[in-house]
Amino acid sequence: MTDTELTKIFIPSEDIVAREIEGELIIIPLVAGIGDLEDELFTLNDTGMAIWHQLDGRKDLQTIVDNLRQEYDVEEKEIIYDVLGWVGELVKRRILVEVGTGYTA
Repeated sequence: MTDTELTKIFIPSEDIVAREIEGELIIIPLVAGIGDLEDELFTLNDTGMAIWHQLDGRKDLQTIVDNLRQEYDVEEKEIIYDVLGWVGELVKRRILVEVGTGYTA
């Protein structure tokens, strides 16, 4: 993914179920071919959960980056790198799907 990808909007796939249990977000594939063949369940760390909770089909990735910058004391380029890498990996595993593109000023 590149910086131009920051205008894209994503949501969790309909082919997974995600549940928060005891402070961990657990993702369960509902169909074959989601994620890795070795793993049946996925868990997200705190950063992953912070991104996940903003994937509402309305916010583009730049908005999510901006929100995370307000929440964490980290440079924007580091957050962009983390968000693009994380989203790219989950799209590749078919856990997230693109639903549109936001508008940039």
